[in-house]
Amino acid sequence: MMRFFVPFLMSLAATTANATDVVTVAIEKFAFSPKDITVAPGTKIVWINKDEIPHTISTVDKSFVSKAMDTDDKFEQTFVNAGDFSYFCTLHPFMTGTVHVRAAPGAAATASTK
Repeated sequence: MMRFFVPFLMSLAATTANATDVVTVAIEKFAFSPKDITVAPGTKIVWINKDEIPHTISTVDKSFVSKAMDTDDKFEQTFVNAGDFSYFCTLHPFMTGTVHVRAAPGAAATASTK
């Protein structure tokens, strides 16, 4: 029975991050990688532009917006509260992604960023 749970838990760990984590999202070939990510409140996301053309990070509601990032530039955002945060590149609006912030069971949270 334990054999069933170990792969499941390992799979879950690969797609979520702990509250103290720093998670990197690469910008490559006009795409965010990973495109969708699930993290715990307090997680810092670091986007790194690996393309040779500028890109930006902007939430749909404009709660945060990066400057245009050249090759190897970084933009950081810490996600404090639970919610779904859709973002895109303002220079290339077809480039989209979502950060899903999930609080621990029983924790109260609202959808906002720091």
